[in-house]
Amino acid sequence: LDDGATALDDGKTTDQSNDKSHYIRRVYRPPQVHRRHRAVSSTVQTGVTTAIIVVVILGSTAGLVAVICYRKKVGGWGCRLRGSSSLSSDGVAGLPNDVESGNTDTSRMPFLPEGVPIRELIDLTSSGSGSGLPLLVQRSIARQIQLLEVVGKGRFGEVWKGRWRGEFVAVKIFSSRDESSWFREVEIYQTVMLRHANILGFIAADNKDNGTWTQLWLVAEFHPHGSLFDYLLYCTLDPMSLVRMVHSIATGLAHLHMDIMGGTQGKPAIAHRDLKSKNILVRSNGTCAIADLGLAVRYYTQTDCLDIAPNTRVGTKRYLAPEILDDSINVAHFESFKRADVYAFGLVMWEMCRRTKISGLPVDDFQLPYFDLVPADPSIEDMRRVVMTEQCRPSISSAWLDCMEVKRVSSVMKECWYHNSAARLTALRIKKSLHAICPASLSNQI
Repeated sequence: LDDGATALDDGKTTDQSNDKSHYIRRVYRPPQVHRRHRAVSSTVQTGVTTAIIVVVILGSTAGLVAVICYRKKVGGWGCRLRGSSSLSSDGVAGLPNDVESGNTDTSRMPFLPEGVPIRELIDLTSSGSGSGLPLLVQRSIARQIQLLEVVGKGRFGEVWKGRWRGEFVAVKIFSSRDESSWFREVEIYQTVMLRHANILGFIAADNKDNGTWTQLWLVAEFHPHGSLFDYLLYCTLDPMSLVRMVHSIATGLAHLHMDIMGGTQGKPAIAHRDLKSKNILVRSNGTCAIADLGLAVRYYTQTDCLDIAPNTRVGTKRYLAPEILDDSINVAHFESFKRADVYAFGLVMWEMCRRTKISGLPVDDFQLPYFDLVPADPSIEDMRRVVMTEQCRPSISSAWLDCMEVKRVSSVMKECWYHNSAARLTALRIKKSLHAICPASLSNQI
């Protein structure tokens, strides 16, 4: 057949050649058609392959864009520290690797508008949840804060006055040895719907390597008057200031103790477990904010779950309720912890009443509860003897009965430290009783 084809191409003109040529054209036309079909089939296959490649590329691009958008959402505004998160190798809960390593991409950082006060900034970025600033901001805040001076010390470490974005902040610095205490307190402050005017405002948690050891930071709002303990040492109260301050503490405690149901998540009930004048801060407007939640216990009503910090500290001995001193407290019953808080609050009220000016009378020096009955650093045995065996309570001055406001506060106070815990007032009842003293003055208090 190839010879015939060659002969035709060579242009032979004999009849035989013409017949052969005609034969060749007639016989070999079908194979030419098959070849054209194969060419078309090959073209179609190439087109399909190209289309598949284009679809794969477009799909991959769309997937990449979706992942980037998701990471920006989660890593930016949406990401928060959660109490259930496990600690990473450097003691930080739930952090992206690039943030832990310090390779923070500033293009991924949430935008924080300039000139907005810190309190408003937190409300803006956390939608009022109480979770502090967005996580990526928290994870870089230690590099942005200028530490100015030490304003307090405790078992955990130090409290510094710092400056961030032109405002003062409080920086509680834990050593790496107290990692569990730091994590627990951060965990409590991250509780959904905890944020309240009468509870210390949480800003951020971070860590910082100072070259010799790792510092664990808890950043919160700064209150220049310091603790209620410090304030009462040097300042006195007038009767209305007493009512306003005591009412604000009761309001904060009632919010802590209350469980709030709503939406997909709600706020669990929280008991403080270490309420005292050193753990209450005085705000610039003359009200107070409860602080130091490291020993707090949470109770989830829906699941009947009691979340207690895994530590051995039980609070400050001087402020321990009778049922704690004699180990009769029912630790499986959340109400027991709330009642112990109320007992301690009653002692704080006594400290405040003692420093209240009553017309024409000198003001007593500041003293801690039971100052005249136990040593400066009492033992459990000392407190058990006074509170349990002798059933003593701090003395009430007869002068307090000459002032209506102080008299009514002291009446509420006595109902807080009953020996029988079930007979004590609730925080909400205390709040309402104090509000009734001067409703007009306290209605708009924040």
